[in-house]
Amino acid sequence: MDTASILGELEDVARRLGIEVRSAAGNFRGGRCTVEDDEIIMLNDNHLPETRLRVLATALHDAPLDTIYLKPAVRRALEEAWADTAEVPHESN
Repeated sequence: MDTASILGELEDVARRLGIEVRSAAGNFRGGRCTVEDDEIIMLNDNHLPETRLRVLATALHDAPLDTIYLKPAVRRALEEAWADTAEVPHESN
């Protein structure tokens, strides 16, 4: 599966879990947040598809993914993104 297809699948997964996915261009990294009790994942249209995939994967890391069917290619992409994210040092505030 190509990155665009996996992105579409992951957006569908989020929606099936009750998480709204929004996409806009701007000066932000993106990620998961709660707005008025609604869970939202924001994606930045200015980012490369691979970056949007990592943002989605990170946002879905703690989601109950075992409750829904994931295509093997999508599960593999999630696991790869999680492994890549674990290797990147995080900024401290």
